[in-house]
Amino acid sequence: MEGASFGAGRAGGAIDPVDFLKQPQTILRVTTWIFSIVVFGSIVNECYVNKEDSELLCIFNENESACSYGIAVGIIAFFGCIFFFVVDLYFQQISSVKDRKRAVLLDLGFSGFLSFLWFVAFCFLANQWQRTKMSKGVSQGADAARAAITFSFFSIIVWVALAVRALQRYRLGTDMSLFATDQFASDPTAAYPGYPSGSGIESTETYQSPPFTEPADTNPKGYQVPAY
Repeated sequence: MEGASFGAGRAGGAIDPVDFLKQPQTILRVTTWIFSIVVFGSIVNECYVNKEDSELLCIFNENESACSYGIAVGIIAFFGCIFFFVVDLYFQQISSVKDRKRAVLLDLGFSGFLSFLWFVAFCFLANQWQRTKMSKGVSQGADAARAAITFSFFSIIVWVALAVRALQRYRLGTDMSLFATDQFASDPTAAYPGYPSGSGIESTETYQSPPFTEPADTNPKGYQVPAY
């Protein structure tokens, strides 16, 4: 039974790299990955200024917590994007249906959590920037500070979009009893997915592994293969 599940899981394992990169979900992940680099890169490189005693201070109202929080969220988003990019790439090769479900739920939870973290980052950085007193040192890093605030806001939108797509994938798997992915929709030569339960059509052969249920046994009970 486990072998059948593994075979069904790999039925759609062949992925066209070009089609994969064109998927909206992949584009969103790459976009938010770039945004995370802009945020923590801007803060690390230009949002610290030297005072008279040569001490480095955060230009966001001299609040070290603002810079540290922005850097932390950016780094979490950076590595999170890489992780889920790999998960998306090898999703069709996951043989266990339960593991597929966990992967989608993890994506949904992480995307929602990052949306919240970026919202806090945007509000925190914007508030501290409004309270910042302009000086020569602060003015030199003003563009970087504004970039960090702006791309924090854009990151909220992108992570919310990723959370919505993860929710759609989860509902599709639950309601239709199959994991339909963009690879099957974009590839005209791909095998047709199995019929959802309750369709009125019976079949002893499955073309794709259902998401939250084990694949059907290809040898029904009561039938024996004749020996020749």
